[in-house]
Amino acid sequence: MSRDEWSACDATRLAELVAQGAVTPSALAQMAVEASAWVNPQIGSVIELFDDAVAAPETGGTRLDGPFRGVPFLIKDLGATVAGRLQEQGSKFLRGNRSDRDAFLTAKMRNAGLNIIGRSTVPEFGVCGSAENPNIYVTRSPWNPDYTTFGSSAGASASVAAGIVPMAHATDGGGSIRIPAGANGLVGLKCSRGVFSIAPGLSDITGYVSTQGCVSRSVRDTALFVDSCRGGAPGEFMPYWKSDGSYTTLIGRDPTPLRIAVSHEWGRYAADPHFVAELEKTARFLQELGHVVEWVVPDIDFEEAFRAQTACYIGNFAQFIQRMLDKRGLSTPPEDLIEPINIRIWEKGIGMSYTERWKMQDVFNTVSRRLGQFYEEWDVILTPTFSKPTPRLGERKYLTLSDNPDVLNWFYELWEIFSYTPLGSLTGTPGLSLPLAWQQSGLPLGMHFQTRQGNDGLLLQLGAQLERAMGGRFWNGRRPAIYAGL
Repeated sequence: MSRDEWSACDATRLAELVAQGAVTPSALAQMAVEASAWVNPQIGSVIELFDDAVAAPETGGTRLDGPFRGVPFLIKDLGATVAGRLQEQGSKFLRGNRSDRDAFLTAKMRNAGLNIIGRSTVPEFGVCGSAENPNIYVTRSPWNPDYTTFGSSAGASASVAAGIVPMAHATDGGGSIRIPAGANGLVGLKCSRGVFSIAPGLSDITGYVSTQGCVSRSVRDTALFVDSCRGGAPGEFMPYWKSDGSYTTLIGRDPTPLRIAVSHEWGRYAADPHFVAELEKTARFLQELGHVVEWVVPDIDFEEAFRAQTACYIGNFAQFIQRMLDKRGLSTPPEDLIEPINIRIWEKGIGMSYTERWKMQDVFNTVSRRLGQFYEEWDVILTPTFSKPTPRLGERKYLTLSDNPDVLNWFYELWEIFSYTPLGSLTGTPGLSLPLAWQQSGLPLGMHFQTRQGNDGLLLQLGAQLERAMGGRFWNGRRPAIYAGL
């Protein structure tokens, strides 16, 4: 397989080639290793490759007769654990941390035939929007290495965009699948709460905003991933959404005409003027496909929602850090091992009272129900995936290396650029970023589609319709400056 053939194939096509006997899983794994050698020194998206999984794709119980048939796959360095492998979460504090078992989703991915051959980069604990600590690693956009990839699924998105692998594991607690997908020209779906398990470390009650998934270059790859890996682990607190049929089948036909509400002014936040122009183009494209499109803002209290979301992050991350400290018998986070903003998050959140937590949950409930009412009239909400241009590397105000003394102010500066994705995480509703536009810098710009709970298939169906309307490929002849293909 040539470099161009490798980088042109999505995971579904590679699985078809394996099924036809045209290529072996071992050969695919070796191609991924070679692709990493070509581009990873320039973008820093892969932390390590697992030699045993490359040599023997069945390692760890990977089913080579699963739907992905041994397609090589990267695991994000937080979220789902892999037995015997390091999971350091972008932190000096967790250097050498090794998992003792597969997470439930990891087992599902192996059963689907995904060969986990390595791990991808993340910012420390997945908190900020860029994997950019020079003392650990810096992950660069393959479209232009002077720019960030966004995050927290930074290495996953850069690796898929650059052609190292066709798809990769990702996680999302406020936009960490959708935002880097949008900045790297990828398909990024955050599923409804109750599609992918986050067991065993968290449940959908303790995790609240967290979910897992993948980033890919095609809608059909994402659909097959959901079909193959969805479902709850034993002991889940809530029922898990089930689909009447496979999403892989559903995306083969266009959706009926949809009512799509378009907006970009959410509370105090609004999109860059160029982004608004790109949003208008997408709206016209949807109208040409027969959908009803109007400019309508959801009737919710955005200020209240952002306050509650911020409180949730601070409380959750503070408890996460405290649990690590307890395991090591430490009373405070060591300043030489944990980044400054993460220490301030711990300081702010470790004393959160039950009353404060209850008030946060009350807002989650109120906002979720008001948004649910909105979806009684509208099928889909469309916004840009993020609201401001992708920053160049070194913009410290978005990093957990920031010296901002006010952690609340630090979060609200994040919301200025990551304005649209947190709502879906708060409400547990699905969101899909599709590579439909371009920034003035030449970097991709995702368009973000949201819908009601459990309606994930509709987003994929709409995404597939748009993909077909663009000739079957979103990039329209473009490709990253740093790319595994010739």
